[in-house]
Amino acid sequence: MRCLTAAGDGGPLTGRVVVTDVVADRTVLVADVRGSVHDLDVPEAWPSSLYRASFHDQRPEVPRPDRDAEHEVWFAVRAAHPGSASTILVSIPFPTWRAYHRAGQPGRSLYYSEQPSRAARVPLAAPGGGPPPERWEEPLLRWLHRTGRPVEYCSGFDLDDGAELLSAYRLLVVNGHDEYWTAGMRDGVEGFVRRGGNLAVFAGNTAWWQFRLEDDGRTMVCHRDAATDPVTATDPSRATVEWSSAPVDRPENAMTGVSFRGGAGAWGEGMAVMGRDAYTVRFADHWVFEGTGLADGDAFARGALGYETDAAELDWSLGVPRPTGRDGTPRSFAVLATADLRHWRAYGQGGWATMGVMRLGAGSVFNAATINWGRALDDPAVARVTRNVLDRFSEPPAPRWDVVGPAPGLRALAACEGLLFAVAGDGTTLLHREPSEQNLPWTPCPPSPEGPDRRLRCLTAPREACPPVPLALLAVTEDDRLVHRAPVAGAAPWVDAGPVPRGTTALAMCDNTLFAVTAHDDTLHHRPAHLPGAAWAPLGPAAGATALTVLHARLHAVTPDGLLTRPPVPAPAAFVPFAPPVPLPTDAALTSYAGRLLAAAGGRLLSRPGDTAPDRTGPRSGQAPHLLE
Repeated sequence: MRCLTAAGDGGPLTGRVVVTDVVADRTVLVADVRGSVHDLDVPEAWPSSLYRASFHDQRPEVPRPDRDAEHEVWFAVRAAHPGSASTILVSIPFPTWRAYHRAGQPGRSLYYSEQPSRAARVPLAAPGGGPPPERWEEPLLRWLHRTGRPVEYCSGFDLDDGAELLSAYRLLVVNGHDEYWTAGMRDGVEGFVRRGGNLAVFAGNTAWWQFRLEDDGRTMVCHRDAATDPVTATDPSRATVEWSSAPVDRPENAMTGVSFRGGAGAWGEGMAVMGRDAYTVRFADHWVFEGTGLADGDAFARGALGYETDAAELDWSLGVPRPTGRDGTPRSFAVLATADLRHWRAYGQGGWATMGVMRLGAGSVFNAATINWGRALDDPAVARVTRNVLDRFSEPPAPRWDVVGPAPGLRALAACEGLLFAVAGDGTTLLHREPSEQNLPWTPCPPSPEGPDRRLRCLTAPREACPPVPLALLAVTEDDRLVHRAPVAGAAPWVDAGPVPRGTTALAMCDNTLFAVTAHDDTLHHRPAHLPGAAWAPLGPAAGATALTVLHARLHAVTPDGLLTRPPVPAPAAFVPFAPPVPLPTDAALTSYAGRLLAAAGGRLLSRPGDTAPDRTGPRSGQAPHLLE
């Protein structure tokens, strides 16, 4: 790296440079500096890390924060072979550091927002641009080093065209205060996650402003105003405004799950409030909290909140917070913890903090939703949550069932017209809830005014209407009758639709064909769904199936050998395992919704992607993937 140097009087510098590996807190180089140009060589032996080069003259060092930023050069060293030492890439928020440098000085900084004398363009080659005095990122970086977790590093600017760089990793970590993102950064990270990568955000106020790079990447541009940005007229999607503002209209929630729009902020002397508030656990059964010992309603992470937090708009009508989606948060977002920080209005901005996790394409996103997360890592629960996220997101995908809510004694499941239905343990009560990944309670459907509800053995629903058969819930009664009702949360009668094979214990429908399992003789039967008078015909062995559902135009069955599958054809065909095998308790209820399998087992509602392929080589033994993680 070529550094231009000057003494205090503007002449050539005579002194030295000290280079420090900031993460490891060790000096890696001390060299003499003479003249107005110094070339700093980075040896191949230096590990990927965050570094600081401090230039000094011959006078004794007297630390002065207002001066030190001007004689320090901060830089990240990427791995020579990305992904060779770790599947985790940690991004350093250099764009935000540069945006805050010289805040309030006319023409020198992008701050403060409402000052007409602030700059809209700042050169990256100007002195300074290291972390602000609070150094929000440092605690997590030091913790990663102290705990011996191998990671590799990059600058946030590297992500502007970082698709190739990201492709070498399983996980990207965003840390501290990463407020400024280019369209290239946003597109690259979202594409990385949708293709199966993961994003862990231990940060707040993330991706709040869009900026762009000009002059071959040497100038950072952020007008903060579409009216004064010349790009607005030619490419409004690149206007340098808040990501959620017109004409960009691309809320950051779509990538991160949360936003500072609903969050809280404490500035100046009000920052002292950061140590007083804590998160409240809302979904303790989630894998993120595994090993913490926390229960729903417990407080944890005191001191982690601030100085800015992010949040999602939530609906509390069921007693459990869930995203409304109106602010751009995807419906797959599961709320893990919340903090009511509306009293922070006295210190700056009142709002909430919302910790959560969501699916985004083939990948996942975790968001701690606070800038100060790293400073609470001495809290064992905070450290364990951090380890859980890093461990899970950095590993190759594995067959897992994840807890998405309670399932107290449920006998059968079905999904239809945007609702999830279940038969309660009494065999009579029909329950419903949203098919989200939030730990929502089950609500009983009111009894039908037309008579007592039927006792049910199993439940199913077609994915789509097959004329002349409309969408409906289908069930088998204790007296071996097929019945159906409207798939509504309100009261509706069960209507008789003919007999089923004696002793039917599992039912499914696909391609206008009904399939039934009789457990006493382990037989799979079928008949046309649109011909109520048609006879049921046997298809062959049912592989010990105790529950059936349909996903991706295939029958799926819970069996003693785990989850098996076969094509939904009215002809003999064997049930075969998946590759890799998918375990399930034999008493699990099973259904599918929106490309995912849902199961009720052990009092918990479980979910997993339905992307596993049937094993064409036949049954295998000796493999036991984790049932729950």
